[in-house]
Amino acid sequence: TVIATHLSQLIQSNASQLLGHEEVQKMLDVLGKSAPKLVEDLVPKLLPLGAVLRVLQNLLEEKVPIRDMRSIAETLAANAANSQDPDMLTDAVRGALKSSIVQNINGLEAEFAVMTLDPSLEQILLQGIQGGEAGGAGIEPGLAETLFNSLKENVQQLDVSGRPAVLVIAPALRPWLSRMVRHSIPTLHVLSYN
Repeated sequence: TVIATHLSQLIQSNASQLLGHEEVQKMLDVLGKSAPKLVEDLVPKLLPLGAVLRVLQNLLEEKVPIRDMRSIAETLAANAANSQDPDMLTDAVRGALKSSIVQNINGLEAEFAVMTLDPSLEQILLQGIQGGEAGGAGIEPGLAETLFNSLKENVQQLDVSGRPAVLVIAPALRPWLSRMVRHSIPTLHVLSYN
């Protein structure tokens, strides 16, 4: 049981690296049996297979289940005309999968506690990532370290109590902060307000 549990966790934490073009094509083929027009219009007319792969890998990196391929494909098709950027498309898909993301975190419970950042800190971070290059280089290192340490401490307290650690922040900050804490605070779920 211990080995099976460890193996399962190992696969889940590396799922994005295990997903490739062939697996995505098979998923689209299965979806194509029930929604042929959707798949036909999506790949390659609206998006190349590589872009769909990257979006799915992004979702898996953030531990978002990709079982609902129909919703994912519909969202990609609806947003492909606006952007071909996998990160922007990933955010659009996350919005479409919001219920399953929350259910994956909290099960069937109606409520759960979340952490938020002070609005002035959120504003400073927004200005820093918009003004900086390389994804947040405009943020003072001391501020980033203080934020990181505070998040880590709060998450450890929640882990001990058995409650999920969820941080809800501005949509523009979510991808950056999620990448920042993904490997060092793996039990922290970073959600945007929307």
